[in-house]
Amino acid sequence: MPRARARHILVNSEQQCEELKNQIETGADFASLARDHSQCPSGKQGGDLGEFNQGQMVREFDEVVFNADVGKVHGPVKTQFGYHLIEITSRD
Repeated sequence: MPRARARHILVNSEQQCEELKNQIETGADFASLARDHSQCPSGKQGGDLGEFNQGQMVREFDEVVFNADVGKVHGPVKTQFGYHLIEITSRD
């Protein structure tokens, strides 16, 4: 079964998600932004979700993590929880 490791930042609005993505693209640290802005408890660990199997996350999140490029920041990705920026750190 495919496995991946990812970190994310969860916020309420698409606009805030875009603003954070722009900050990351211009050199801001993903983990620091996750600690300061993410509404997910994983924010305390810099957004790190650890390793998980395909199918463990909600569909929209899963599709990005198991299909998009590793090492890049993807999003905004809308789920029932809000808007995510997702960085896939590894996948096998």
